[in-house]
Amino acid sequence: GGDKRILLIDGEPYPHCLARIPPAGDNRGNLAVGATAEGRELSDRDRWICSQVGPVLRDKGIIFAGLDVIGDYLTEINVTSPTGIRELDQMYSDNICGALFDAIEKHL
Repeated sequence: GGDKRILLIDGEPYPHCLARIPPAGDNRGNLAVGATAEGRELSDRDRWICSQVGPVLRDKGIIFAGLDVIGDYLTEINVTSPTGIRELDQMYSDNICGALFDAIEKHL
């Protein structure tokens, strides 16, 4: 089923994740190598992971992060250049960047 990218803004998860499904014959879920992007609702386990990680990131001053989850397990926390905003915005007709900038302004 690929991996999932969950976006956190100021410690709170966006309600959908970006599943990255590898192409046939490949195990990489990287969109640049042909993986398919699919929007999904966060599972109960995803929300639990976010509840454990989100407050710690917020306390450390990390306003924007991307969590990578495979199955039920957190595999990586991306804090330098998390991707997935454009794909999720397009899928859900949303403005995640607007929420991110609101969070940044709140901290200024």
